[in-house]
Amino acid sequence: MEMKKLTTEEERNEEEEVKTSEPMLDAKTEEEVEPDPYSKLQSLPEDIYSEACYGGAPDKPKADQQTKGNTRLYRAVCLFLALICLVLLLVVIFLSVKLQTGSTVCPEREEAIKANRRNPSFTPTCSYEQCQAHFPTVEVKYRSCPQCAAGWVTYGESCFFLSTFRLSWDESQKNCSARGGSLAVISSLRTQRFLTREGKMNYWIGLRQKSNTWTWVDNTALQESYWVGVRSEGDCGILSGGSSPEKNWITASCQAYTYFICQLQL
Repeated sequence: MEMKKLTTEEERNEEEEVKTSEPMLDAKTEEEVEPDPYSKLQSLPEDIYSEACYGGAPDKPKADQQTKGNTRLYRAVCLFLALICLVLLLVVIFLSVKLQTGSTVCPEREEAIKANRRNPSFTPTCSYEQCQAHFPTVEVKYRSCPQCAAGWVTYGESCFFLSTFRLSWDESQKNCSARGGSLAVISSLRTQRFLTREGKMNYWIGLRQKSNTWTWVDNTALQESYWVGVRSEGDCGILSGGSSPEKNWITASCQAYTYFICQLQL
């Protein structure tokens, strides 16, 4: 009986030792599996401190350099605009001073005043015929700006139309009236030379004989004529273009058909 008790007690002791030893093993394995979380904080690497202290330092100088570059660019642009404004201001001042100190008389008027001083008989308000009389060597062909319609040529204060088709004298006068003018009236040698040079054909002019008197279509009497040596029969006058301007008028029947010259006063 005692032996059985001893064995049973030993078995109990062994079971208790086994039970007490198992938690110790389990604790050791848990410690090995799950280490202490504060152990990592206690043994931090030295690189962390260097990264924390110097990690963002290189970006700051770059930002400063970019800001300085933008500031310099803005200053340069502002300086350039200021120079442009200064130049424009100087130009405006120069032009205003020049306009104030310059002559207010147009060049044509100044030339007329100078000519009047040289020739007292000349007046700036003279007519075209009077100006031609004062300056016989000056021949005005065309004005600087066209004043006549297409197909017309400008000479002096008139527009001339040289037809390209033929009509009788009366029909030619009607055609010129429909255009706002009349058959040409030649009142000076200058006009006679101009029309002779412009035309190459025979043209009706505004000259007609009534009661043995040659008159123009504006009812003025013929004063200066340019007849050829021998005139043929007829009561209407014709200018022969391309020939000598001093003697190129001929007569023909008013019912004959030829080209014509219209004149329109400006």
